[in-house]
Amino acid sequence: MTVRIMGIDPGLQCTGWGVVEATGATGISFLAAGSVRTGSRMRLSDRLLKLYDGLASVISTWQPNEAAVERVFVNSNPASSLKLEQACTIALLVVAKSSLHCAEYAPNTIKQSIVGVGHAGKDQVRFMLQAMLPEMIQNVGKDSVDALATAICHARHARW
Repeated sequence: MTVRIMGIDPGLQCTGWGVVEATGATGISFLAAGSVRTGSRMRLSDRLLKLYDGLASVISTWQPNEAAVERVFVNSNPASSLKLEQACTIALLVVAKSSLHCAEYAPNTIKQSIVGVGHAGKDQVRFMLQAMLPEMIQNVGKDSVDALATAICHARHARW
C-alpha cells in the first residue's frame, strides 16, 4: 500500500512543507518540498491567509492522502509562542478542510524517528534525510527538512 504524506513544520514567518510517498514503514520516496513565507510587515490576518492559501495550493497540487504536523512547543516568549500556535492552527485547519487524516508529532518524537536520538540537532536530521532520500534537493531549507522529517515520522508511526 502506497500512501502520499504531506509533512508540515508550522511557523508564522516560514511554514515548511514536504511530500513523500511511503510504502510501508521503510519504502519512502521524496516527491517535493518547499515553504510558504510571509513578510513580517504584513498584517497578522494577511499572513495567516497567505499560509492557508499556500498550504491549500500544495495539497491541491500534490494530492496527499494524509498529513502530519510538527506540534508546537512553548518557549520563553509568550508572544512568539502565540504566533507559532496561530500558524499551527492554520496548518491544521487547511488539512481538516481538505478532509485529510492528520497526526501531530512532538519535535523529539520526529528526531527519534529519523536519527534515533530525541535531542538530535538539525544538521543530524538533514544528514539522515539525505541518506534516506538521496533524490532530496541539497538546498532544501531547514523548515522543509523539518517538514519532510515529520512526514517520514508519520510513515513510521501510522497504522495502515
